[in-house]
Amino acid sequence: MSYEFHVGQKVVCINDTFKHVSIDQLIRKGEIYTIRWVGEYTHYVDGTFIGVKLAEIHRGNDDGPEGYGAADMPYRATRFRPLVKDKIASLRKLLAPTPDAPVEPKEKVRKKEKV
Repeated sequence: MSYEFHVGQKVVCINDTFKHVSIDQLIRKGEIYTIRWVGEYTHYVDGTFIGVKLAEIHRGNDDGPEGYGAADMPYRATRFRPLVKDKIASLRKLLAPTPDAPVEPKEKVRKKEKV
């Protein structure tokens, strides 16, 4: 599933677990944050990913014992979901037909009667 994030958008953290990392990464599952930057980011160990930087957190230089020298490295966007205020409306939106999808006409089905 993909989301279109934008600067100023409120998001909620859904994954704050980092494998093989003992340094606190500052985000907390269930907490709400504001995006201050979003874009493609390439890290020489983690590869290329869509990342977000948060207004509430500045990560500084990643030069600790497990660091890789990145300055204010973004988090993977997959760790966040857009904050939804009206959950029912967002679900209705999923059910609504998309304008790009052709609507197939319903065919009338006639049953044959056995005589």
